[in-house]
Amino acid sequence: MGASMTMLKGTNVPVAAQAVRVELGWRAAPGTPDVDASALLLLGSGKVRSDADFVFYNQPSHASGAVRHEGKRTAAGAATDTLAVDLARVEPAVDRVVLAASADGGSFGRVSGLYVRVTDAANGAELARFDSTDATVETAFILGELYRRQGAWKFRAVGQGYGTGLEGLATDFGISVDEPQQPARAPQPQPPHPATRVAATPPPPQYAQPTLAAPMAPPVPPAPPAPPVAQPVRLTKVTLTKEAPSVSLAKQGGTSGAMRVNLNWEVRKQFKGWGSKLGRAVAHHADLDLDLCALYELTDGRKGVVQALGNAFGALHQPPYVQLDGDDRTGAVASGENLTINLDQKARIRRLLIFVTIYEGARSFADLHATVTLQPQHGMAIDFSLDECTVPSTVCALALITNTGTDLTVQREARYLVPQRGVSPQRTIDQAYGWGMNWTPGRK
Repeated sequence: MGASMTMLKGTNVPVAAQAVRVELGWRAAPGTPDVDASALLLLGSGKVRSDADFVFYNQPSHASGAVRHEGKRTAAGAATDTLAVDLARVEPAVDRVVLAASADGGSFGRVSGLYVRVTDAANGAELARFDSTDATVETAFILGELYRRQGAWKFRAVGQGYGTGLEGLATDFGISVDEPQQPARAPQPQPPHPATRVAATPPPPQYAQPTLAAPMAPPVPPAPPAPPVAQPVRLTKVTLTKEAPSVSLAKQGGTSGAMRVNLNWEVRKQFKGWGSKLGRAVAHHADLDLDLCALYELTDGRKGVVQALGNAFGALHQPPYVQLDGDDRTGAVASGENLTINLDQKARIRRLLIFVTIYEGARSFADLHATVTLQPQHGMAIDFSLDECTVPSTVCALALITNTGTDLTVQREARYLVPQRGVSPQRTIDQAYGWGMNWTPGRK
């Protein structure tokens, strides 16, 4: 099926692949609602076995490993949210995988260019595509479904809308939804306010890693996981703003398992009010290399940094209980930069500062729109946008995670720092937050 071919509602095509990626896409224009992809694994009865058969932003992986929510990406005005489906791992009891979209902050009548496409995970070849063009007041859609016939998989274009949002759609298939008695989703963040201007010289291209004298203790074996407790799913997201900058992980359910921290960004191709020629001149920022990093301090006093520089990727099941995904130098990875925090070891963590540095490709964050998402394995997603950068900053403090003694709190920082001449971004962030480490030059 060629890229220009789109299926008609109700038609089906064979899916001759062991594993596929399901890409939900739309045009990210101002005033467009945010769109979320989700999947439901259904029995022949047309219902789920339990709430665990619902894969979405607050429950990103199915226990079987068959379906995984990979997350969003925005580039050049096109937005996508992607699911990975390993058809070979779908349990025999599952008859079909329903592929849905929900709109956050408006109806699908305000979303242009909505489509779903299925590609072969092995080679990226497009296997199926369905464009939804007739939406009006719907706030959720079943765009398509993967289903079995005589032992083989097919994709059907569905295009069925719901006026009751993700909650109504999920409830129809047997999901029990537990929502607070208030609007179902947190308000969208307000437009960013310009950061305070700081007079400073642009920083030199210097990057650093710490020299740590304290030896690392032997790894502590991880505690056995607690048995899962069945509870209704929560569809709510927590959005941190300047007015409400912090949240307790315990209060929103994220107290155990792994917490994934994701930084995703879009490069503005053109400065507002400036000519398109200059806009084209800054297009090289698409080759930007950002590094997601974390300063850590453990309750036993040990301190350090997790970053790609110096291959200090950390570890999840031994100190520092923070691990960085492999550094992607090409920008080809769809889900931005990610690190993972082991919440089962939260009692051993005193504080973590998540920050980002520009390794190469730009002199400051001025041309970026970035979003930070913290996704606990059990609990609601926490997200926030970074303010517009108006200073020559190469390092930005994103979030401060602090152990209060009984809980971890997440504080939105969104703070751009401007290194003094000759001072590395890492040392600059250390000084701003009083970590007190010694730093030496390092390389990737």
